[in-house]
Amino acid sequence: MDLFTYGMHVLGSGAIAYYSALQIRDLKTRPNILAGFQLAESGSVPFLTTLSERAANEGDTWLAEKLAKHASDEDKHGQIFAHSLKQLNKEVISFQNKTQNTTETTSGKTEEKKSERSRSPFFAAYFRGYSSEQLKPLHIDWNTFIGSTYILELDASKDFTRMANILPEKDTVTRTLKLGMLSIARDETSHAAYLYEAMMRRMSANEVQVLIDEWRKRKVNAMWAFASNLLQRQEEQPSLVQDSTASKKEANTEFAVA
Repeated sequence: MDLFTYGMHVLGSGAIAYYSALQIRDLKTRPNILAGFQLAESGSVPFLTTLSERAANEGDTWLAEKLAKHASDEDKHGQIFAHSLKQLNKEVISFQNKTQNTTETTSGKTEEKKSERSRSPFFAAYFRGYSSEQLKPLHIDWNTFIGSTYILELDASKDFTRMANILPEKDTVTRTLKLGMLSIARDETSHAAYLYEAMMRRMSANEVQVLIDEWRKRKVNAMWAFASNLLQRQEEQPSLVQDSTASKKEANTEFAVA
């Protein structure tokens, strides 16, 4: 990594860490960021599972086993965040049901614009130059997957540790979340380790460093794209959560009794 990229990485990481810390500490914004984490962690399970099956079919049993464990860990992480939301009497909105129950009142062109806005500027920048077809689990180049995911897992381990460490321990709910995030951080470190080993199994040390440097630069660009989007955002970020079903039932019961 060159000095410029390193400097931008440090600045970008600091900015994102500060933003995430504010979001996770504030009880008003905490549910939304937890929901985002739950969706991201749980959403990666089918992708990793398919990759594991692909690796097995290609005869790479070592990688297949690592990917299967990775998928299992991500599923566990999603459950940790879901439990944390439940303790706050919140749950992730089922967007599929919401879409089915909503009458279409806008034109296709307007919907397309909404879709464009909803796409992550981070991942758009991170995978710039790649088509959606090239990033599907059955088609993605192994070096592309391993290199890009290594950087994400390595940084995620540090990010979750930072966020966990700024959480207070004044109540059981927050303390439980803190311990859960530290556990997730350890898993992310383990994921980064096996991905690094996977690179070393496939190429020379110099080639590994070139691949890491490429995805580090992409990550830096993606972080700044994300930060720029935050600064330019005019619309309020849509909520990803709703009151949990259990809390709604309890409220209805209390109302009926009253």
